[in-house]
Amino acid sequence: MPDQFSEQARSDFQRARFKAFMNRVWATLSGQPTTLLSYDDIKEKLHVGGPIYRGVKTVRVDQIAGSLNRYHEFDRVFLPASDQLADRWQSVNRAFYQEISLPPVVIYKVGQVYFVVDGHHRVSVAREQGQIFIEAEVRECSTRVNITADIKPEDLIILETKVQFLERTSLDSRKPDANIKLTIPDGFDRMLEHIAVHRYFMGIDWKRDISEEEAIIHWYDNVYMPVINVIRDTDILQEFPTKTEGDLYLWVLDHQQYLVEEGKPLQPPEDAARTFLGNENKKTLRTKKKIKTKNKPRQSEKK
Repeated sequence: MPDQFSEQARSDFQRARFKAFMNRVWATLSGQPTTLLSYDDIKEKLHVGGPIYRGVKTVRVDQIAGSLNRYHEFDRVFLPASDQLADRWQSVNRAFYQEISLPPVVIYKVGQVYFVVDGHHRVSVAREQGQIFIEAEVRECSTRVNITADIKPEDLIILETKVQFLERTSLDSRKPDANIKLTIPDGFDRMLEHIAVHRYFMGIDWKRDISEEEAIIHWYDNVYMPVINVIRDTDILQEFPTKTEGDLYLWVLDHQQYLVEEGKPLQPPEDAARTFLGNENKKTLRTKKKIKTKNKPRQSEKK
């Protein structure tokens, strides 16, 4: 019987290696990375806090997408990236067939993603065998932003700037309900500029020094949120499914600045949003009408 298990384990490893090869080919063609997330990279960029022990829990295997120090040895779906992993991988796989209990894996949790500290081969075998859950000893790391298992490199770049924005403004503690999301790489840097300009004009209008905290809260309540409320009232976001409310806010402020440079009077944020988004809505409707007319069959084609 042990020989039968060994042969099956060997066959499973060869199949897993072939899948890993195909994933690598697809990554080359698509330009999408297939490597595991590096915990050290995430920790450095997102300023992750120290791990807190949360006990042994049952976690979803597909949420384990990173590693503490072996992220080059497996791909993003934990397929083995080298034949050198064969002995250990097959040993764990034999234990699966023999129904031998193995200790829980050890993982760090950051947002909604788990990073393996110990138990990489167990996670790899579990995933290859179609397991949905696995027992894990969880240590949770604090972070000011949420990440998910499907995070892309470009997402990480934006989240890094979001962390810097939150550290500078403390908006997440001053306005707990605030959760600004962007897909524009320099968007949070531009918002910091908006706050600085807003603070300057507040000082002129109110004829006194304005603290940074006061300017941040006033910008959020009187510049950012009025634009967001118009975005929500017009439902225009559904016309831009890959964009966020924060993206459209930046578009509105860019348009407002363009009008000022063209000699137009400065509009209040809410009015600027209604003007810009109203024009965008008309453009979208005209485009849809053109497409519908273009695709509409002629009378001769209906018969």
